[in-house]
Amino acid sequence: MEKLIFIVDDQLPITRLLTYWVEEKWGYRCEIFHNGEDVVKNLHLKPDLILLDIMLPGMDGIEVLKEAKKFNKDLPVIMLSAQGRVEVALEAMKLGAYDYFPKPIEVQRLEPAVRNAIKNFDLIRELESVKESVSIKYSFDNIISSDGKMQDVFKFVSKVLNNDITVLIHGESGTGKELIAKAIHFNGSRKNNPFIVVNCASIPRELLESELFGHEKGSFTGAHQRKLGKFELANKGTIFLDEVGELEIPLQSKLLRVIQEREFERVGGTELIRTDVRILSATNRDLQKMVEEKLFREDLFYRLNSFPIYIPPLRERKSDILVLAEHFLNSFNKKLSKNFQGFTNRALKMMYDYPWPGNVREMENTIERCVIISEGKKIDVEDFPLHIQTIVAEGVESSEEVTFNRILPFEKIKEEAIRHALKVTEGNILEAAKRLELGRATIYRLMEKYNIAVADSGQKNNE
Repeated sequence: MEKLIFIVDDQLPITRLLTYWVEEKWGYRCEIFHNGEDVVKNLHLKPDLILLDIMLPGMDGIEVLKEAKKFNKDLPVIMLSAQGRVEVALEAMKLGAYDYFPKPIEVQRLEPAVRNAIKNFDLIRELESVKESVSIKYSFDNIISSDGKMQDVFKFVSKVLNNDITVLIHGESGTGKELIAKAIHFNGSRKNNPFIVVNCASIPRELLESELFGHEKGSFTGAHQRKLGKFELANKGTIFLDEVGELEIPLQSKLLRVIQEREFERVGGTELIRTDVRILSATNRDLQKMVEEKLFREDLFYRLNSFPIYIPPLRERKSDILVLAEHFLNSFNKKLSKNFQGFTNRALKMMYDYPWPGNVREMENTIERCVIISEGKKIDVEDFPLHIQTIVAEGVESSEEVTFNRILPFEKIKEEAIRHALKVTEGNILEAAKRLELGRATIYRLMEKYNIAVADSGQKNNE
């Protein structure tokens, strides 16, 4: 789109000269004004830059600058003046002028100033657009749910958007805890500042302290330079500690200090680092029980749990199942250039009866698989993984309300989830870890625990 520059000067020779440079030499479109009042009336045209003389009849350039900044604080304004007084230039810069040029104007200096000012304005607007789209993406209205329990959660969460109370989000894996955390951040008072995620379960324990708090050069083997930690990077914003129950006791103590004192030291350092950060955390573990077993500090638990939020599993909000299924089908239709017309009645019933132990994440991955392998116009029962078909056939069909433990033991479900992920990803352990949102170390540990070999499925490790 052609850029628009306002040229404002009451001297006709100056406006003619500037118009020649702006339109003929630099390729911009321009509008000419000879007084400040007309400029203010036409700010709705949304110029990309204003070249503004200070000495104008009626409203002077300083007053016009103030009005322009009220209209859009980021709008670049380059001041022009025949006076050449330092105090006038300083006043203009304090009020937000992009630059100041005395007359006669040096065109060799003015042209790069104009181009840089417009480029910076474009970048600011692009950044604002990205922030707006992120806010829309993570608005509560954009989280797919029709269930009354989740609507209650949204109403509850709306009360913590514009304060800094620590929030603990708890629920089973795959229920959308991180999505809720992002909705809190991107709809709250810190939305224009960083949102930093730390998955405490996926980072090796010996590196987690450095990841959270940073380290100094030479503080341990491999520390070749200073590294800033997540708490430092999240300053003025939000840090989300996912799976916070995985923190070991020494790290819990350091985290408690950050919450209480808003300060910490890098690993191997002595400098106190101050941080202004909001802490959101999540867990699928029973922290209260861990406190009783001396595995989690009681004082830290109460600090993190100032405002607890429980996300119910998908099997407890049945009305969301079919809504989410249609949403994911439409999403993967677009992503994979498919045109499935929905689900057969048999498939809909099976999805409704299945307990979804992996919750929303399991459903999303399952629908993606169905879209990839199905050859019909609608997704049917046979397109679903065998373990889902088997579980439903063995008992769920006879009852709408079947508890998770009546179907398969929890350990067996975890084993089946690992096997299924490895099968779908053709033995790619890294990709399987991403789909299950687990660390590779966790995947290897579970594979060893359940005696799973990648070769069991006849596939190769594609890492």
